[in-house]
Amino acid sequence: MTVSFGDETAAEAAASAVGTLVREGVPAALAAGDASLWGPEAADEAARRLGWLRLPETSRELLPEITRLVERARAEGLDHVVLAGMGGSSLAPEVICDTADAPLTVLDTTDPGQVRRALEDRLDRTIVVVASKSGGTVETDSHRRIYDKAFRDAGIDPAGRIVVVTDPGSPLEAVAREAGYPLVLADPDVGGRYSALSAFGLVPSALAGADVERLLDEAASVRGLLAEGEGNPGLELGAALGAAAAAGRDKLILEDGLSQINGLPDWIEQLVAESTGKSGTGILPVVDADPTGADDEIVASIDGEGAIEVSAPLGAQFLIWEYATAVAGRMLGINPFDQPNVAESKENTAALLAAGVPQEKPVLVDGPVEVYGELAGPAHDLSGVLTGLLKAIPDDGYLAILAFLDRWSAFDVPTPEDAALDELTEAWAAADPATLRPLLAARTDRPVTFGWGPRYLHSTGQFHKGGPQYGVFLQITGAIPDGADIEVPGKPYTLGALQLAQALGDFGALVKRGRPAVRVHLTDRVAGVTHLLAAARQV
Repeated sequence: MTVSFGDETAAEAAASAVGTLVREGVPAALAAGDASLWGPEAADEAARRLGWLRLPETSRELLPEITRLVERARAEGLDHVVLAGMGGSSLAPEVICDTADAPLTVLDTTDPGQVRRALEDRLDRTIVVVASKSGGTVETDSHRRIYDKAFRDAGIDPAGRIVVVTDPGSPLEAVAREAGYPLVLADPDVGGRYSALSAFGLVPSALAGADVERLLDEAASVRGLLAEGEGNPGLELGAALGAAAAAGRDKLILEDGLSQINGLPDWIEQLVAESTGKSGTGILPVVDADPTGADDEIVASIDGEGAIEVSAPLGAQFLIWEYATAVAGRMLGINPFDQPNVAESKENTAALLAAGVPQEKPVLVDGPVEVYGELAGPAHDLSGVLTGLLKAIPDDGYLAILAFLDRWSAFDVPTPEDAALDELTEAWAAADPATLRPLLAARTDRPVTFGWGPRYLHSTGQFHKGGPQYGVFLQITGAIPDGADIEVPGKPYTLGALQLAQALGDFGALVKRGRPAVRVHLTDRVAGVTHLLAAARQV
């Protein structure tokens, strides 16, 4: 469990920052849960959010209960595990299960196609974990309602198929008790993005087949180091991140190509962006991108080579990055435990659902793509729109692509039965909206990020609105094919209506802050993605 440096400047800055932090008594104070470390304004929040430090020990109390859930599921042949959760309730289990090669279907979407794909997959063998810290997450509540009805329609008792993970006293706890769902209560002193080692990370992962006790053992092995001034990987990493950001290297390129851990950068992205992106400052994580050598970049590698190199097993990685983020928050002078700008998009969504989505006229139509918003420059076609967005990125800025679409639709593309793997990969990439990121990244020396909506709203969405004012935004929405939408039982809206309201709600929040933002709407999703990627190649 080490943090090392492949960059002399980063190493020197980190060493200097570690010395200052040690003199201030930060390592021992943080390890002991001192809520005053982030200033008086953050103290009340921090006092309720430091339980993650104890999780390697306290979460062991959950293991007998989790074991009983797993044994019952196995005895009943329930081998399709679906996790309905957003942000911290889904990202950690996804990493845990991908690393353990344990199959888990994650629903962190309101896209009807993606939800329908999960619903139609082995419903008779499905167990659903509904996970929400607040108990009021609209996406998760919708998933629960839809699955409850689907089970009933199939003659299956939902009480035997839906497991709830939530905080004590939440609305979801009351729902679970009334419905008779099995209920696992999480530690209320742990914030969502710090909850990897809590019930939110452990319950779905164990049901999917991951060894969660081993995960806790890995975290416990580093826990004792976190009070030390020397040999403390969390302190060294936090000092490096904070010092780099203070020196203007606030774009954190995350790499894990050589690691046996799968997908950890996606979890780090939420942790760091939502924790630090506020009050006009922050660290922007960039996933799946090659470094450009820009002065404001710093590369962090998981078990590989970079300016910062973090080597540890997964359970320890979780704890090290959480500790480091708390340290970096202190160095940046912000509260790493709140998310002050997240509520605005949620409020906008609720208002749009209540009043109805307004009818807008596109500023430009190019084939199966409509363009909305204020263009960053003159444009006569889609490639001109994309060119304008790239030119609008400030010298210290970035472009964020935000896609409210089906995350897995590319795998539906027809392919020959005897196609080789490289042919399949090429066909999938040609139909994948995420391919837009590398296409546009190749045409600028600024970072380009990609987020699936509404998933990113619980992750980088805080940074977009609360961080430095240097982001440029391209939002992608798509028409729902006839007959493909899904009603949300007990609610006056469909998933498709919710998805569009979420997109427009966040778009409005970005525009209100003066962020350059354009929305492209695919009137035909398949043809629209193809057209969009073709336009990017012409930039």
